[in-house]
Amino acid sequence: MQRRSFLKKAGLTAVAGSAAVAAPAIAESLPKISWKMTSTYGPSLPALYSAAELFVKMVEEASDGNFSIRLYPAGEIVPGFEVMDAVENRTVEAGQTASYYFYGKDPSFCFDTAVPFGLNSRQMNAWMHEGDGLKLMRELFATRNIVNFPFGNTGTQMGGWYRKEIKSIEDLKGLKMRTAGFAGEVLARLGVVPQQVPPGDIYPSLEKGTLDAVEFVGPVDDEKLGLQKVAKYYYYPGWWEGSAQVSLYVNNDAYNELPKAYQSLVETASRAAGDKMLTVYDSQSPGALRRLIASGAVLKAFPRDVMDASFAAANELYKEFCDKDERFKRIYENYMSFRDELVPWFRVAEGSYDNYLGIALANRNK
Repeated sequence: MQRRSFLKKAGLTAVAGSAAVAAPAIAESLPKISWKMTSTYGPSLPALYSAAELFVKMVEEASDGNFSIRLYPAGEIVPGFEVMDAVENRTVEAGQTASYYFYGKDPSFCFDTAVPFGLNSRQMNAWMHEGDGLKLMRELFATRNIVNFPFGNTGTQMGGWYRKEIKSIEDLKGLKMRTAGFAGEVLARLGVVPQQVPPGDIYPSLEKGTLDAVEFVGPVDDEKLGLQKVAKYYYYPGWWEGSAQVSLYVNNDAYNELPKAYQSLVETASRAAGDKMLTVYDSQSPGALRRLIASGAVLKAFPRDVMDASFAAANELYKEFCDKDERFKRIYENYMSFRDELVPWFRVAEGSYDNYLGIALANRNK
């Protein structure tokens, strides 16, 4: 009995000792690598930018300082809308952005972020990781020498800020509106004049009257920009962004040069940092919305004719792109079939629960 006890203790001591020796040995065997990373965003939008800050922190700590990534906000290396080119050309090794900003390069990139009447955040996460989403997006980004990683989500977005009330579809005609990607194309068919404006220029453009309306994200980021001060009507829902996935871009050559341990670290840290982003939006949006209303925002739902016309215009546009672009069609059909499969299930469980609870709480507070 005493002999068995001695052997057991000796074995545990040996394992502990070997682990203590192995940890620094492994760390010492990893190469020293330094990357640069740019972002479309900056510290003024912490819900978005903090995901990138957390990512670089996790990578450095987990590699014991051997793999360091220096993060630059929009404008310090390249403008916010040049992240894709900067990563593709290896001006930087990595970048944080939203892929629908690059609609002009290929409309298919929008599926990596959001398309009108598309997936909500949970559905998008399921399509990317359990459906064919990541596979299809990796094939698409390979044409730009980029490896893409899902890097967070904002959840369902708001419909934006307007100087005047939108009472019907007629009120959209001639409206100069900041929007991005597919949404701009659909809104143009409804008479809107879409403008693509970087986040840092949104407020002054609205204040000067260069823009009549702006859509950005939702209460958390909109409050940071102070948009209620220059356009009081705040509409919902953002039908063009049932969710908006943010992405991490990594230069393909730089990624392939990493040891497998670092490649796994990039994947793990990007997913962890991205998961935190949605928790920030979910937890902070209610309070931000209340503060916006208290400071003068007028909350409005889009009229039904606006929603119906938008849905019809979106479907017309999808058909046109499918007819002329085989790759777009392949991604679209996969994405939308996934949506059509999930939405009825969400209505049965999530939708019925949320609707009942919302009504019950409203009645309780009367």
